[in-house]
Amino acid sequence: MRLVIFFVFFFLGGCESSQEKQKGLVQKVRPVKVVIVTMLEIGEDLGDRRGELQIWREGREFAEVLPFQGYKDLYYNEQEEVLLMVTGIGTARAAAAIMAVGMDQRFDLSLAYWVIAGIAGIDPEDGTLGSAVWAEYLVDGDLGHHIDAREMPEDWPFGYFPRHTNKPFDSNKPEPTGEMYRLNSDLTDWAFQLTKDIQLPDDESLVEERLLYTNHPQAQGSPKVMKGDHIAALTFWHGALLNDWANRLVDYWTEGDGNMVTSGMEDTGSYLSLKWLDGIGRADKDRVMVLRTGSNFTMQPPSRTAAENLLRETSSYKYAGLEVALESGYLVGSKVVYEIVHNWNRYRDGITSLAEEK
Repeated sequence: MRLVIFFVFFFLGGCESSQEKQKGLVQKVRPVKVVIVTMLEIGEDLGDRRGELQIWREGREFAEVLPFQGYKDLYYNEQEEVLLMVTGIGTARAAAAIMAVGMDQRFDLSLAYWVIAGIAGIDPEDGTLGSAVWAEYLVDGDLGHHIDAREMPEDWPFGYFPRHTNKPFDSNKPEPTGEMYRLNSDLTDWAFQLTKDIQLPDDESLVEERLLYTNHPQAQGSPKVMKGDHIAALTFWHGALLNDWANRLVDYWTEGDGNMVTSGMEDTGSYLSLKWLDGIGRADKDRVMVLRTGSNFTMQPPSRTAAENLLRETSSYKYAGLEVALESGYLVGSKVVYEIVHNWNRYRDGITSLAEEK
């Protein structure tokens, strides 16, 4: 009797499995060592003006194209076990795309490292166009309250101030609940140490633009690999006053440990999704790296108004340093990807802190 029951269950299970396969419900699970996350693509994925996704597609082999109900399809390299994606612009799209990939049963992401690599505004006080910056702190520039500057109290420096406080930079500060995230400092430092001596690409056409920043010696220099922190906001802000606000907000939430060097629109959304995916075992939040490269400055030079500079930069993606920023991001990010993939036995169980390695 037991033997009969066994064969019945075996037969039914086999039929069900066959039916599922016919319907495409049983998917091949692809192991992933590294997920490369890009945000911006200007046009097509190949063959036209390059964006963040296209430069990775041109530089590395991704033979498998996987349909994805997101901004664009996914690309997978079976030999290296590397997944490439583009989220689209903004915190909402980034959070949704990362969550969708994280829950996608076609991938085993339990051991994956995440290299979030994209262009950014760069503070001329700290760096210049084409520089590549590894972040440790991510600060959200959207969560908060806002009063129009024309109606704010006269003693306030800005109309923006954090939730659950009474004024900008209130010393009675609550614990952050989405306003600030700190990445794995050992991993950030490891990525920086691995790449800090890379000679970054440059272009003579950028010299004239850099020299306009007469009050900022760092802006006039050559691009380099740096460490510095990142602010993400869905609104593309620009100008000296808001640059001051962003610096002070990063300083505020990190209690002086962070320094705002780059500005973008996605990374707090991306990290939040990864943090939640970590909670259900679908990702590891301690394997997240954020690399941003300067395509434009976050404020105007003395010879232009903030509006003039913003419109000059954002018209049809005419960022002065776009091309070199894309190249820097690929060059620096690729070294990290190559190191992890080709030395997987060393990195499978995580990045050992530099102190422990010594």
